[in-house]
Amino acid sequence: MCRRSDVTDNPDSRSDAPIGPVVSAAHLASGAMPALSEIEFAVTMMVNAYHRWMVRCMAASGSQGLGPLDVLVLHSVNHRGRAKTLSDICLVLNIEDTHTVTYALKKLEKAGLISSGRRGKEKTAEITNSGETACLEYRRLREALLVKPMKALGLDENELSKLAATLRLVSGNYDQAARAAAAM
Repeated sequence: MCRRSDVTDNPDSRSDAPIGPVVSAAHLASGAMPALSEIEFAVTMMVNAYHRWMVRCMAASGSQGLGPLDVLVLHSVNHRGRAKTLSDICLVLNIEDTHTVTYALKKLEKAGLISSGRRGKEKTAEITNSGETACLEYRRLREALLVKPMKALGLDENELSKLAATLRLVSGNYDQAARAAAAM
């Protein structure tokens, strides 16, 4: 780990100084698994960039004023063209605070992007024509502005799929640790 005292004004001595791990909190990386701190920092950067992207892409596709959760919920409701319940959406998106999804659903309904219905006693959300149009325009922009440049990087799609699977598995450990911390 590179510390301030390791770096002098002599440029030659800087080239020998170790770099890394790249983290946001060195005190957390100094434990038994520094690579986990690297993942946490990378995920933090990725999540923030992803949220900015979703909001700006949705605005460019004609739906201004939506936050990241609103966009995620909209795409979830649009998924496979079937009505979804609040519990369906929360389960798929791994969201514990159902009130945030409830608020997003109300916001999306007010914007005319989804409509509500009922399945027995449960309220459902279904995509409207306007909502489907917005999702399709989002996809068109995503293909042009994000997917095309990503493909140009030459990344192995099988490796990306493995990375995604690994991150989903790791998220289960964070969920378990959160439950344990809540019980403390």
